[in-house]
Amino acid sequence: MDIKKVYNSKSVEEVIDLLGEYGKKAKVIAGGTDIVIALNKNVIEPEILIDISKIEELKGIREEDEYITIGSTTTFAEVVESQIFENNLYGLHKACKMVGSPQIRNKGTIGGNIANGSPAADSVPPLMALDSIVTLKSIDGIREISLEDYYLNPIKEKELLINIRFKRPKDNQILTFAKLGLRKALAISRLTLSSYIEFEDKTIDSIRVASGALAKFPMREKEVEDYLLGKSLEEKTIEGAIEVLRNSMDERLKGRSTLPYKRVAISTILREILEEALAIEEGVKAW
Repeated sequence: MDIKKVYNSKSVEEVIDLLGEYGKKAKVIAGGTDIVIALNKNVIEPEILIDISKIEELKGIREEDEYITIGSTTTFAEVVESQIFENNLYGLHKACKMVGSPQIRNKGTIGGNIANGSPAADSVPPLMALDSIVTLKSIDGIREISLEDYYLNPIKEKELLINIRFKRPKDNQILTFAKLGLRKALAISRLTLSSYIEFEDKTIDSIRVASGALAKFPMREKEVEDYLLGKSLEEKTIEGAIEVLRNSMDERLKGRSTLPYKRVAISTILREILEEALAIEEGVKAW
């Protein structure tokens, strides 16, 4: 199927109207780092392309009261360069900095990383650990859904991903991220973990752990969260958390050829995010 027309849209309303008119015949393009490859390989064959890269409403990072909102066409490079993502939001900065090459970070967008639906999307685990909310818009109205639930009810044909937002962490809330790829340069994530931990008197008072590439889509690791809640991060606790995650993986990835590798690899990156959070909490390591 040949592309019949490319629309260089100037507004969200124009995009919504086009998606309402063309439905599954249309595809949205922003950075293009994923969709161009899919087009070249004939994985997708839309009749219409809608370019949203110049719509100002979808760009940028905003602080509004206690929330931080990231527009869907905000690039990974813009996140990395923003001072907002220093200190206790460094886990998201780190995830975006580890995406592909500089060229990909300059073009690839946060919205595309979410909407593409890859289980190995780098930015998604830290955003999920932050308990983020995704805003989608269509001719039927606005739909807001947690990023955790989004992958169970993802973007529909006539919807446009507008932004993603989350509460700014407090000083005692720490976001970490770790990634294990097949190679150091341009590595597509084979395993990612992010943790969001609030300490109280050296024990874990609140925790969210999110993974990438351990299932069909990024997800919260609630069995690990339940195990760690109320505990201090001693060696035996970390070892226990690793065993809990391995048991969960055994059930989830039963029969998969990647399971033996991931059982070993998971111990490295789960230990990394937990030990990093502890080191920051104790003042041994700066952000």
